[in-house]
Amino acid sequence: MPDALLSRARAAFDAAPPVGDPAYDQYCRFLGEELVAHWPQIARANAADVAAAQRLGMPPTLVERLRLTDVHRDRMVELTAMTRDELRKVREAEVPVSGAARHVHRVPRPLGVVLMVYEARPTVTVDGALLPVAVGNAVLLRGGKETAATNAAVERTVHAALTRAGLPTGLVTVLDDPQRRLLRALLKRPDEVDVLIPRGSPALVEHCRTSAIPLIAGGGGVNHLYVHRSADLDLAVRATLDSKLPEPAGCTSVETLLLDRAVARDYLTALARGLAGREGELTLHTAPELDAVVPCTLKTEPLAAHDLGREFLDPIVAVVPVDDENAALDHVRRHGSGHTEGVIARDRHVIDAFRRRADAAMVVVNGSLRLHDGPTLGLGTEIAIATGRLHVRGPVTLGALVTYSYVTDGAGALRG
Repeated sequence: MPDALLSRARAAFDAAPPVGDPAYDQYCRFLGEELVAHWPQIARANAADVAAAQRLGMPPTLVERLRLTDVHRDRMVELTAMTRDELRKVREAEVPVSGAARHVHRVPRPLGVVLMVYEARPTVTVDGALLPVAVGNAVLLRGGKETAATNAAVERTVHAALTRAGLPTGLVTVLDDPQRRLLRALLKRPDEVDVLIPRGSPALVEHCRTSAIPLIAGGGGVNHLYVHRSADLDLAVRATLDSKLPEPAGCTSVETLLLDRAVARDYLTALARGLAGREGELTLHTAPELDAVVPCTLKTEPLAAHDLGREFLDPIVAVVPVDDENAALDHVRRHGSGHTEGVIARDRHVIDAFRRRADAAMVVVNGSLRLHDGPTLGLGTEIAIATGRLHVRGPVTLGALVTYSYVTDGAGALRG
């Protein structure tokens, strides 16, 4: 079943110019233009997807993940411009050497045919069609069935930009695969698929780990924020709210608050002040021992065992009291997903302990967990946040979507 589309993707990859060719800069520019030109069609398709999700009774938070607005359009167009700027950094460079060779150059090469598997966010379809292709990869995009109409409209837009840039349209294929039959078949093809990038729930990532295809895993944000007794509690409240409410289902959203027992009452009182007038926006799943110190204005439910290590994907935060930073780090080791961990503290010893011992793609000190974002940090555009240990960890930027070859000018030198 997948042979034809794999052959098409491989042929497009083989026919594509090398990294750094002007056609890729043109593609980024044309994609920005085509997104604007095709936006009415994309918006209509997206409205149909959103309406279908609402009819099926999908939770409002997840429905919002499907929805595209003009703000999303403007951000996607901005992304194409940012990618053009960053392409200049992915280039051949001479490596200083002192050995037998006269010159050694490090040359970027595409990873190959990339299979990207993700869930409900249609903006990821644009990310996947832009960043890998801008450095010469071919991509197979398997998004969620909830956004099938939107993704099809985006594919037509992308193909228009590829054609204008003189690149093969086979560099981008959106898979129509509502039953996952095609995905299951593709996961068995390490002979034709060079890299697998899953973005989504821990269940999705774990399913993809069964494949022999090399993996760049993104998603699974079971993230913690530890509030130490030395913390600025007003900052702790602001960091908590910014880490959850703007994007409750985002991969950098805080899921569990690890609260030092010594400041539990004061923190929860400050949180109630921070939520004044908007108390219904956040639900806390609290341990029984906190019942006596939780202000009555806060919306709470009992903490359950299955809340630990859980992605709520809603404006819900588990609140777990701990004795000290060692207990907090132990909890992170047992329940974290290696994505983003944070600490709010003034005590330098505590901060250093988290910096050294929290095993995550990013540790945030005295700030929002949502800082873990390539553009926000100034690291560049990203297609995912990787939680693995090989090739890349953290923001998967353009430089992580290539590999490198070395070219040497031996100038007649022999090893001997």
